[in-house]
Amino acid sequence: MSPGATMKEVAEKAGVSTATVSRALMNPEKVSATTREKVEAAAKSIGYLPHPLTRSIKRNETHTILVIVPDICDPFFGEMIRGIEVTATRHGYLVLISDCAHQNQRESSLMDLVVTRQIDGMVLLGSHLPFISSPNDVRLLPPMVMANEFAPELELPAVHIDNLTAAFEAVNHLLKYGHRRIACLTGPEDTPLSQYRLQGYIQALRRSGIAIDNTYIIRGDFTFEAGKNALKVLIALANPPEAIFCHNDIMALGIIAQAKSVGLRVPQDISVIGFDDIELAQYCDPPLTTVIQPRFAIGADAMTLLLEKLEGKTISNGSRLREFRLKVRASTAPPRA
Repeated sequence: MSPGATMKEVAEKAGVSTATVSRALMNPEKVSATTREKVEAAAKSIGYLPHPLTRSIKRNETHTILVIVPDICDPFFGEMIRGIEVTATRHGYLVLISDCAHQNQRESSLMDLVVTRQIDGMVLLGSHLPFISSPNDVRLLPPMVMANEFAPELELPAVHIDNLTAAFEAVNHLLKYGHRRIACLTGPEDTPLSQYRLQGYIQALRRSGIAIDNTYIIRGDFTFEAGKNALKVLIALANPPEAIFCHNDIMALGIIAQAKSVGLRVPQDISVIGFDDIELAQYCDPPLTTVIQPRFAIGADAMTLLLEKLEGKTISNGSRLREFRLKVRASTAPPRA
């Protein structure tokens, strides 16, 4: 076996996708005889002969779980991963973590783990699966569950909060204080939870008879810099907002930092509300009003669901909702008279 041979190289040699290579090697009955022979010939010619880890003879297991994380640098995911690991360790499972934000160079390595059956199952903390070309490919992969996100097209069990209602309540908090010019700093457009949180923002404003001003809706990427840049845009408007609802805490912290740098006081001049309640939220100045997610419990529940699937229990797809709550701190207040 060539030590550098990868599934991606097999795909290139055979002139097919990595997903097709996966089918040919894992489920040969799902591809044509011609395709199977082409893939096998390509694998043989470059020396790609994957050897799976030693597995349990009784149940054909590695007792290894792969967790796919959208961005390992985001402090939001720490407690969720801890919930997964504590539950997995209690049942004798090892947890491997893959960072989607920096996965391009490792995509073939991840696919190798899957196709050689070196993992028993996966927990997705986002909606993106790096090594499939369509939702239909999910059936070729090991058992999976989702934590934090919910993507109906993947048809997987999921543990998360009601993001739409949580966003509605966060914006309603600002409305109750008397704010009417409320901006929204969203997450990426292709992130389902960002879509739900944006809908919650829109519904809250409409319920109060406030027209949606698209100049108040800024697209961000969950980073500190996105918060700083968003405030620069918003305060340059002819009629800047009195309050800002952010789709995560890190962007809210960026807004607060930028406000201070331009001489704006939070909350006297502008109220800021976040989402997630990461640890920094209670220690920033001022402490951040935010939506609390039970992140450890979400991770633990998702791992428990996966264990039940691995034990052969019938697990229905769809949502398992965990409770959220709004934590009011000093970053929000009524607007100045």
